[in-house]
Amino acid sequence: MRRFLFWLIAAVWAGSGLRAQQQAPRLVVCITVDQLRGDYLEYFYHAFDEHGFKRLMNEGVVYHNVAFEFRNVDQASAFATLFTGANPNAHGITGRTVYSFETLRELPSLHDPEYLGNFTRDNYSPKNLLASTIGDELKIASKGRSEVYAIAPDAESAILSAGHAANGAFWIDNANGKWATTTYYRSVPWYVEKYNNGQESLTARMAGMTWQPALAPDRYRALPYAQEKPPFSYTFKPRTLDCFPRIKTSPFGNREVNRLVSQFLEYGAFGTRPCPDMLAVTFYAGSFHGNRAEEYTAEIQDTYIQLDRDIAELLTAIDRKVGLRNTLVVFTGTGYFESEEEYAQGMQLGGGEFHPKRCTALLNMYLMALYGQKNWVNGFYNGQIYLNRKAVEEEKLDLAAFQRKAADFLSEFSGVAHVTTDMTLRAGTWNEGTADLQRGTYHLGRGDLIISLQPGWAIDNDEPGERVKHTRSNAVQTPLIFMANGLRPQRIYREVRATEIAPTVTHLLRVRPPNACERIPLYEISTAR
Repeated sequence: MRRFLFWLIAAVWAGSGLRAQQQAPRLVVCITVDQLRGDYLEYFYHAFDEHGFKRLMNEGVVYHNVAFEFRNVDQASAFATLFTGANPNAHGITGRTVYSFETLRELPSLHDPEYLGNFTRDNYSPKNLLASTIGDELKIASKGRSEVYAIAPDAESAILSAGHAANGAFWIDNANGKWATTTYYRSVPWYVEKYNNGQESLTARMAGMTWQPALAPDRYRALPYAQEKPPFSYTFKPRTLDCFPRIKTSPFGNREVNRLVSQFLEYGAFGTRPCPDMLAVTFYAGSFHGNRAEEYTAEIQDTYIQLDRDIAELLTAIDRKVGLRNTLVVFTGTGYFESEEEYAQGMQLGGGEFHPKRCTALLNMYLMALYGQKNWVNGFYNGQIYLNRKAVEEEKLDLAAFQRKAADFLSEFSGVAHVTTDMTLRAGTWNEGTADLQRGTYHLGRGDLIISLQPGWAIDNDEPGERVKHTRSNAVQTPLIFMANGLRPQRIYREVRATEIAPTVTHLLRVRPPNACERIPLYEISTAR
């Protein structure tokens, strides 16, 4: 009898476990914070309440650092990598902008003149993203029944987190402050139209907006390097050129994201369909507009304090409308932080200034001495030198040998740590030291010579009135958190790759990983249920 009861109980447990395992979340909310710094979450932890960052860290599976496998991570390349599970060499998005030396124009990487904008004059589409995203795979698996939307301050983060098959992607237009999208996505929900044209819109409310500290001055002591100055106060004047970009880099930008998300949760019927739905939500945690050199400020502390409240509000709204027990929340950052250094007068540090214009001029003279009087160098852009391939072809020169000669010459320049050629990366003869350059560039549109500078060296473009920018390329500590019913809270201190996030999310959704993804789901998540 006892044996019978034992097997009966075991069967019940097994059945209940199987039912739990078979349940996919009704809604997945991917919260990505652009320029999030994990060290700031630690420094400002004392100022957070229990329902925002702390709730995520206490109730989720927390990985303490996500590593991107390529250099020069920026907003566009980070979002494309996070949502495709692939690196730029596969998904094709190497940065926010691309440059054509034929037309001498710099364009957004998502620029697409075939599509008009809704509530914007910008022309964007995800066509230049060459891989599928999490949302795309969800739409494929559900045969279009799942609703997939992305809401973000900027077009790049919105479109790249939404993907090709999404219902829509919305961002705040820099010119008019409306929630904008592209006609690539077929429709705008009625509640977005109503929001843009009503008294709830940003333009209708911004006249009374003033960004002031949320806490008393003595609460902003987490960064001892902050200079003592009066409490900050910023106003935003309508119809000024930089009004909306400034708002987007203040806590009001994150608040505006939350306001639109609440409209989707209220009217979009998320979590009520037979197939899971998806919301990709982007917040911002970088420096205030134009203040990148002021890294240790009360403003950055206040940004995190107010973002903590926004996340708490978002989690509460999800719980109220869908239920957190029915929701998979994925929280992470973009692996970079834009900052510039200003050195005190008389301070001597290692390094120097690299001058691209002088470099390309000297390289052209060198190549003319070797191969004849032609213009062999088109120019320098984004750490890469573009050679005149048409002239190389006309002279019937071996391109690989030509690139190597140029690379050998550039390697002798002060401040140059390494020069890699395009043909080296194409041929697969790169080594561990240049593997990140191979992963972070795409073979179409890549420069002929990719230059890596030594630490401490700054690029001086020799433009009148332009200040030399001392930038850092250090990796930024970036947390990753999964919170869902059935996932036991834990902290994991091993480093994970950014390309492992997408296959983990799709695993929990019971769909295939994006088509360019080669990683498998994170072990702790895939074995948790």
